[in-house]
Amino acid sequence: MALHFSEAEFENRFDRLKASMEAQKLDAMLLFAQESMYWLTGYDTFGFCFFQCLVVTREGDKVLLTRSADQRQARHTSNIADIRIWIDRGSASPVGQLKDLLFDMDLLGSRIGIEYETHGMTGRIGLQINAGLTSFADISDASELIPELRAVKSAEEIAYVRKAAELADKAYYAALEEIRPGADEGRILAALQGAIFEGGGDYPANEFIIGSGRDALLCRYKAGRRILDAQDQITLEWAGSYRHYHAALMRTVVIGAASDRHREMYAAAREALAAVETQLVPGRTFGDVFDAHAERMDAHDMVPHRLNACGYSLGARFTPSWMDAPMAYKANPAVVKPDMVIFMHMILMDSITGTAMTLGQTYLTTEGAPESLSTLPLDLPVKSG
Repeated sequence: MALHFSEAEFENRFDRLKASMEAQKLDAMLLFAQESMYWLTGYDTFGFCFFQCLVVTREGDKVLLTRSADQRQARHTSNIADIRIWIDRGSASPVGQLKDLLFDMDLLGSRIGIEYETHGMTGRIGLQINAGLTSFADISDASELIPELRAVKSAEEIAYVRKAAELADKAYYAALEEIRPGADEGRILAALQGAIFEGGGDYPANEFIIGSGRDALLCRYKAGRRILDAQDQITLEWAGSYRHYHAALMRTVVIGAASDRHREMYAAAREALAAVETQLVPGRTFGDVFDAHAERMDAHDMVPHRLNACGYSLGARFTPSWMDAPMAYKANPAVVKPDMVIFMHMILMDSITGTAMTLGQTYLTTEGAPESLSTLPLDLPVKSG
């Protein structure tokens, strides 16, 4: 089996999960999030784009219901011994086959928690599950249970995050070598991703963000490439990914000479990043983190140009997003705890002047001040030639 964690690590995770299920009086859970399956068993696939479900019970049973294409994937990458196959056949419903499985597991009339908040479940499947199981068991939404357990990282997980951070730094230096007047965005993007692959890393859970000129103001990936001008700007958001664990970074690089507006926006972003560091300590909330960011941004009159969130947790994630809970936004009561991995992004987009400025890095929380997992400098990057 291609397992990336020790047997003791997996046992500890399952023990924590069963304790949480006991506290919530759940007899079983239906896991649809690929992140949950990977965390609990090592199961590694993109097959969650089709129906699959891992049934776990408080007594310690683990049964995977998946398609035939993922049968060997599950056996090779996970510690799941009981793998069942639902059959692609005519109008046969995988939800109906799941219900039969639950009956065979003697879960009729039990209390079952379901992961609804995941990319691994479509709305149609959710409706079918509710229709099929409402009279079968006492079902409830347990979407937040495993994400809360995953938010605090173990020593084995932190080792992978540190490797991801190392790859992210290497990727930046590789990209910076390519950034100059006349450079092709395609070569810059290839340098970013290539350094990570060459270092033994993985595909990220979502596309890297790359955009120059006015496209530097975008916070999402889009198709299409351009050539950098002699006076330009390029925004990059990327993440090192190792064993699916992410460490993200964000920078806006100026090509030519930095304008006064670039420098004003950089000063605001740098102050805001320093302010959020003071709140990334145990006992503070993710709402406190956001407030620190907003106060500094607003002091520089950046209200129209900033976002309504300034970061989020990171971990082992699968497509289409590397963002994890909790997120830093106003009044979020989620508490900062030691051994969380949190990406902080200071993003400013001035559509009036067409100026972009971003600054972001990933932190490991500790018993005291947070540790930056990146060794990159935080100064304003300018490439004059």
